[in-house]
Amino acid sequence: MFFATHYSLLTTNMTPLDSIPPFIPAFLLVFFRLTGLFLFAPVFGSNVIPRRVKTLLALVLTFCIFPIVAPASPVQLTMPVFAVTVGTELLIGIIIGYGASIPLVAMQVGGQLIGQQLGLGLAQIFNPDFNEESEVVSQLLFMVALVLFLLINGHHLLLTALIHSFHNVPLGGVIEPGHVLNFILGLLQAMFELGLRVGAPLLCMIFLETVAMGFVARTVPQLNILTLGFPLRIMIGFLLLIGVCSLLFTSINDAFRNMFMQLMQLFTT
Repeated sequence: MFFATHYSLLTTNMTPLDSIPPFIPAFLLVFFRLTGLFLFAPVFGSNVIPRRVKTLLALVLTFCIFPIVAPASPVQLTMPVFAVTVGTELLIGIIIGYGASIPLVAMQVGGQLIGQQLGLGLAQIFNPDFNEESEVVSQLLFMVALVLFLLINGHHLLLTALIHSFHNVPLGGVIEPGHVLNFILGLLQAMFELGLRVGAPLLCMIFLETVAMGFVARTVPQLNILTLGFPLRIMIGFLLLIGVCSLLFTSINDAFRNMFMQLMQLFTT
């Protein structure tokens, strides 16, 4: 029976994808787009979640999303074209996940600037999301941004953006490289801008504190400036960080909403 089946395939010049049910290729393409999302997206792409759990969750979400985005006609692809299409679907999911993680990286950049100015560069803890060590302030701001991402239902908006991408970029479709490049450059610009906005108030305060300590050192030479200035700088820095919490939350919220707006615009042009 086995040889008879293969003989019939050879005689009819069928490709391997022709011998499977017609909905399987489309199902796999949806699964690979979701897999690309699970590589870089906040929460979904966290290294804390085991890979088996990510794969199972991507498979379950594929079963939920596929009836909504299933094409009207079966997807007929040869094996080489299918391999290229899988890479394209992965790339679309990676773009969505990478774009959603940019505001979190911006908060880490801002926290790193603050930590260096406070003299906490050597106080580092392990960040499981990036599988590397990061400064205490950087990790604190990253976790604050991650909590705010969940509070505004960012994980729901992320899945909504993914489903929206199927309607504007169907299975096997491509996005113009110019639009993708503009999208990534815009997010990178917003990332550095947000990082500077987060760190700028404290950098200005540290500058004023350094100038004041210089005047004190000139006025009272007997005073040990290093012993006094180091804890004073840390205390001023954390008090200022607490004082600008509301502005910090507003900046993070605006960054996330701007990111989701750009994602929607990317898949409608």
